[in-house]
Amino acid sequence: MERGGAMKCLSLLGVLLLLVGAVACSWSKAKPLVPLALEPGVKAQAVTLTEQGAQAYQARQFDDAKNYFSQAVAAAPQSGPAHYNYALALNALGDTEHARPQFMEAADLAPGDKVIWDSPALRPFGDPKSPKKFKPPMGATRSGIGGGPR
Repeated sequence: MERGGAMKCLSLLGVLLLLVGAVACSWSKAKPLVPLALEPGVKAQAVTLTEQGAQAYQARQFDDAKNYFSQAVAAAPQSGPAHYNYALALNALGDTEHARPQFMEAADLAPGDKVIWDSPALRPFGDPKSPKKFKPPMGATRSGIGGGPR
């Protein structure tokens, strides 16, 4: 009887670990970065440019998306989502130097927008109120000759 109880306990423990692992994995999945629709009341031209940029972005044509989103920012400079979309395209192209101020502007223009403020794309750039402290992800930097630490 004792062995059966131990097996039952181990089985229960295994199921519990699987459940905890499944929940942990679901929390760690990054949400896909998608362009945002502009807020109501912006110029129709900016909305059209944003729609074209979103189509290009989703087709992974990031240069085209950057151009459309840049024009949308020019047409609606006070739109947080316009700056956010432009930053997404810049970030997708690896241009973090220019993406950061666009992400910061988006956050400043949309202080209550949880999508912008909680975006995984904004996270590497830190608190919008703090000075620049971007750290590239592990393995993203190139080492010098010899490959050792500098």
